[in-house]
Amino acid sequence: MEIHTPCVVALTWKLKDSLGETLDELDEPVEFLVGGGDLLPAIDRALQGHEPGAEMHLNLEPEDAFGDYDETLVYLAPRSTLPESVEEGMLVEASALPKETVEGAAADALLTITELYPEHAVLDGNHPLAGIALRLDLKVVAVREATEEEVESGTVGSGFFRLQPMAPGNDQLH
Repeated sequence: MEIHTPCVVALTWKLKDSLGETLDELDEPVEFLVGGGDLLPAIDRALQGHEPGAEMHLNLEPEDAFGDYDETLVYLAPRSTLPESVEEGMLVEASALPKETVEGAAADALLTITELYPEHAVLDGNHPLAGIALRLDLKVVAVREATEEEVESGTVGSGFFRLQPMAPGNDQLH
């Protein structure tokens, strides 16, 4: 079956930065909805017309991936506004913080705790891969028709580096 919108693809990949450092690797296939919200638009476009077994090597500049790094999305939050159990690398929803602390952030924004100090924390609203050119070597393992439910929801539940609040010690991007 040829990849088209909408359908579900099972992919494996190796993701590297422009210096060749491996950022992520999927050895076991993961399903994504083509034409939904699971993949970056540049990946959706590149997959069109391919079949299982296809291997692709994509170069994604920041504007095709997670955008440029925006320094205005970095905030200082008093430690007293955060739960005591927070650790560097954890995500906090902007809506859980006083508005004046994260002025300008969307209420549904997820902020990464990048640094912790005794009196304050540094919160970053940029995606961890913002500003980075990415190199993606991917393989199409399988293709199937999307179900009505998948098309309606716009996902099969596996977003391409979708940020989700995580527990301490879980550093997985996907």
